[in-house]
Amino acid sequence: MVILNDSEQKLELQYPVSWKYKLISLSKEQIKSAIHDVILEREHKLNHSNNSKTGKYVSMNLELLVHNEDDRNFIYEALKAHQNIKMVL
Repeated sequence: MVILNDSEQKLELQYPVSWKYKLISLSKEQIKSAIHDVILEREHKLNHSNNSKTGKYVSMNLELLVHNEDDRNFIYEALKAHQNIKMVL
């Protein structure tokens, strides 16, 4: 894992690269629906990550091949803006 500090450092990746997004929502079904809407039929892996203490939220890890920085950022922003997704990490 790479941790960037407060300086102007930029993450340098060699594309294409396998990238993981942690998605938080109210249910697995909502996460799956959002993924379908955003990445359509792209090959991906989806694994259950955790449930909140109260059981209100669920998190899942989405892993897929991103082809460049624009692709990586587009997927992040599209998932973040999706009505079913509460948070993307």
